[in-house]
Amino acid sequence: MRAAVPASAECGAMLGLWLLLWGSLALRGRADTAFLHRAPDGAGHCTYSFTVASPVEAACPEAAGGVPELRAELAALAARLSRLESRERAAGGAGPGGAREPQQVSGAVRLEAAYGELLRAKARLEEEKGRLEREKEELGRRLESSAQEITRLRAGRCPPGRDGPGRDTLRAPGKAPRWEPQPLTFQELQSERTEVPVSRLLEETALGRPGGADSGCGELVWVGEPVVFGRADSIAGKYGVWMKDPEPVPPFTRDTTWRVDAVGTEVRQLFQYEEAEQLARGYPAKVHILPRPMESTGAVIYRGGLFFQPRHSRSVARYDLRGETVTAEREIPGAGYHGQYPYSWGGYTDIDLAVDETGLWVIYSTESARGAIVLSKLDPQTLEIRRTWETNIRKRGVANSFLICGTLYTVSSYSAPNATINFAYDTATGASRALSIPFENRFRYLSMLDYNPSERQLFAWDSFNMVTYPVRLSQA
Repeated sequence: MRAAVPASAECGAMLGLWLLLWGSLALRGRADTAFLHRAPDGAGHCTYSFTVASPVEAACPEAAGGVPELRAELAALAARLSRLESRERAAGGAGPGGAREPQQVSGAVRLEAAYGELLRAKARLEEEKGRLEREKEELGRRLESSAQEITRLRAGRCPPGRDGPGRDTLRAPGKAPRWEPQPLTFQELQSERTEVPVSRLLEETALGRPGGADSGCGELVWVGEPVVFGRADSIAGKYGVWMKDPEPVPPFTRDTTWRVDAVGTEVRQLFQYEEAEQLARGYPAKVHILPRPMESTGAVIYRGGLFFQPRHSRSVARYDLRGETVTAEREIPGAGYHGQYPYSWGGYTDIDLAVDETGLWVIYSTESARGAIVLSKLDPQTLEIRRTWETNIRKRGVANSFLICGTLYTVSSYSAPNATINFAYDTATGASRALSIPFENRFRYLSMLDYNPSERQLFAWDSFNMVTYPVRLSQA
């Protein structure tokens, strides 16, 4: 008997099964004389020939070798069939017809659900993208319209002159125009007359506010990078205060430098140095022991005296540097103390003293001011309050403050490396305004900041480091 099968399917499962059945029948007939022949027919098929010897042919010698050959072939086909079944199960068919396991079905359902969710999320993102693009187009149209309106206003109010385009005169009422230099070949000067009540001039003169052209006063417009002069060598110097007297009295000079390490409950030591370089080396010329411990980092040196807040009090005291005694002490009415209204960094900085071109100031807050900064001008000898201003700047909302030419300036943060001078309050007008002058906290812990009018610098204590900042003022 012969059977022709395509060569590409010779390892197929059905062929192997058929051959096994046929071989079994042949073997049952005459197992000792049946044998198999296989040969290609030239058309891509294999021809299998099964021969069963008749009773007469059983004696032929060549028939004896057919049975072992048939058995070997059937064993090879059975092995192929087993491999095919294994591959089928691995591809997803765990039984007849390729039925899947329950875990596989559950996994497929989850994948389909996740795919559907991804499609829905994609649709939502595309919708959001379209909305943002529409908003972008609308914003672009508005900006273009605003730019056209500004151009129209400038063309109407600032007509060009003979020597070039006109200047923008849109400025706040009553504010003097700013002089801007033109090329060296030609400069145009403009001036405006501003009427100032005589009462204000007299009042400012009485308070010591500089009013002459040679005073050098102006608005703060720039603060430079910090310069380190010295570093504290113990934990007591984590924060503190260091100072120079802008108006010293003999035997002290403007080079005489003073320092207080403010960490501790009994802060009494005032270190005296002949110059700043001696401060950098860390060897004081003298150590003053204060008769009363001081609180916070709000002390200043002015006209031969140390002005400070005695611990656990709302008072301000004057310590005479030559006589080494307390010569004056006065309570600041209603002032918060010992943590009631400090700056944002803490340190019991409720009462902060300051010096500028106009004299001695105290910065604090009261319950009636609800935490807003209050300024008072003090007599440097008697500590009597001459005048008080209440601002709208929250004291806990700023890191520190100082005064220049009768204007209070505040710092936005004591730890941010790129802080700003963020507010200014002018005592002459009683008005505050927002600023954004860059200010660097190089060592990330600003605990003291004061202005020295004789050196035109800010003195600061920044995490063990005593530093100065150069400043620039606008010229009136």
